[in-house]
Amino acid sequence: MPLRIRQILVFGLPGPLLVVSLFLGPADSIRALEVMQWFGAGLGVADGPENAELVGAIVWDIRIPRIVLTFLVGGSLAASGASLQAVFRNPLVSPYILGLSSGAALGAALAMATARLPVYPSAFFFGMFAVGCSYVLGRVGKTVSSVSLVLSGVIVSGIFTALLTLVQFLTDPFKLQTIVHWTMGNLHNADWKKLRDSWPFLMAGFVGLFLLRWRMNVLALGDQEAWAVGVHPEREKILILIPASLSASASVAAAGVIGMVGLVVPHMVRMMLGPDHRLGIPACFAFGGGFLVLVDDLSRVLTAFELPIGIFTTLVGGPFFIYLLRRSRLGWEA
Repeated sequence: MPLRIRQILVFGLPGPLLVVSLFLGPADSIRALEVMQWFGAGLGVADGPENAELVGAIVWDIRIPRIVLTFLVGGSLAASGASLQAVFRNPLVSPYILGLSSGAALGAALAMATARLPVYPSAFFFGMFAVGCSYVLGRVGKTVSSVSLVLSGVIVSGIFTALLTLVQFLTDPFKLQTIVHWTMGNLHNADWKKLRDSWPFLMAGFVGLFLLRWRMNVLALGDQEAWAVGVHPEREKILILIPASLSASASVAAAGVIGMVGLVVPHMVRMMLGPDHRLGIPACFAFGGGFLVLVDDLSRVLTAFELPIGIFTTLVGGPFFIYLLRRSRLGWEA
């Protein structure tokens, strides 16, 4: 398939998917035809449905903010994962693997439990701290091998998950249920307020990654090559880690822990468009947002009750991660 066609598919498919998602949901009280009539009445080209007030409340107050927030979260996680893979030159890293998601989850849970900390700054601080710990633990001399980085990420993620469990154990029982549902990855309580609170952080992280995307191509070549073209690799890594951590931590604060999106989507995009991050970062944002919207649609319509979206992403990403491990043939010498 020509590259141009693949580009059109990656950037164009999320649009129709967002439109179709407006007509999907667990609410049996409205039909797709009534949704179309409601939009037609808004455009002045058709009469509205009999239950226009109910349809408007479901579409405008529930579905639209949820779809937009889902798209932003999925795109932010995918762009963050692609940038982390470029920085560490490791196709197996992601916000989930490096412990960033667990660290951000701990920070957000502390803010929810105490009601004294701001949620998004707290998630960002703990997320950055978790990534820093994984990088320091995985560094051997002047290099960071694939195996040591993945193992250190697993260790850091386990520690922060244990601390998160401790927070759940000690928190108020009335707040516990909210924290537990949130850690599963959930978008059922998405509304305009949550969208207004989260979109500045999500977009700020993506814009930072978008502006630095050409530097990722240099870092992906290796530190020696970066020095050769006049780029300070360690400084550039920190500059990229800041917006990458902001994107992932804001996603966790908004929707909970949604694993594997930052691992699966960047590989899908590279398979279709190649390794150039100048195109890959915006492509990951578009494709990752569409991917998470599709998964969210499935979580809403496959069963009579809504399942946490984090379950679906892990079921998809887990086998894919195993496939990558087998294909890479990683050993202790890596």
